[in-house]
Amino acid sequence: MKKYLNWTISVSLLFITASAITYTIHYFIFQDMHHIFIYMIGDIGFLFLDVLLVILFIERVLARREKRSIMKKLNMVIGTFFSEVGLELLEKFSDFTQNSQVLEKQLEIKPNWNKKDFKQAIRATQSFPYEIKIDKDSLSNLCEFLLNKRSFMLRLLENPNLLEHERFTDLLWAIFHLTEELAFRGDKLKELPDSDYSHLAGDLKRAYSQITTEWVAYTEHLQRSYPFLFSLAARINPMNPQASPLVIS
Repeated sequence: MKKYLNWTISVSLLFITASAITYTIHYFIFQDMHHIFIYMIGDIGFLFLDVLLVILFIERVLARREKRSIMKKLNMVIGTFFSEVGLELLEKFSDFTQNSQVLEKQLEIKPNWNKKDFKQAIRATQSFPYEIKIDKDSLSNLCEFLLNKRSFMLRLLENPNLLEHERFTDLLWAIFHLTEELAFRGDKLKELPDSDYSHLAGDLKRAYSQITTEWVAYTEHLQRSYPFLFSLAARINPMNPQASPLVIS
């Protein structure tokens, strides 16, 4: 940091000195201080507009371009998450949801879906009344699955750009919290009081709601940017019980 400040001060002094030398040469050649001050004041006045232009427009355009680049890389991370964890996790979560078939009908993503269809699907995932019913055997299987994937998800959190995608970050935290809740109960998952199962149902509901929202948003991104990847995502849609990777005419 100190080295950077020294460099900044040195460059600033260099440019100020160069400016002073230029004005001095101009004075000795033309002997017109009045002319120098007229243009100096005019240049200083325009400087404020120049800074305003840079801040409001150019910097904003560059920031927007940089954000798009970051989001593109993050969507690659999200795609890896669904390939390794998310798709199977969606299927496991649906086993705990009594009314999952109602949601699945609203999330049968079609190739001809437009932006409006995806927005409606996202609203459906956020407002859907998930009716969670704990199955003790499925709960143990879910715990084992999440513990096996913990190291993978921890590596995802190491991505420094992850904070740019608040929704996906919240999803990871919801899954981590559920993993810890299940892991701390260990072998007692099949003999918990009803109040504790009710608490776990709330954690399941939170994670299921967030992962379905993220899945719909991710498939919309694929349709817009990578149609060939969207084709496969729509065919293997975990929210569609009849989904098949086969291309059938």
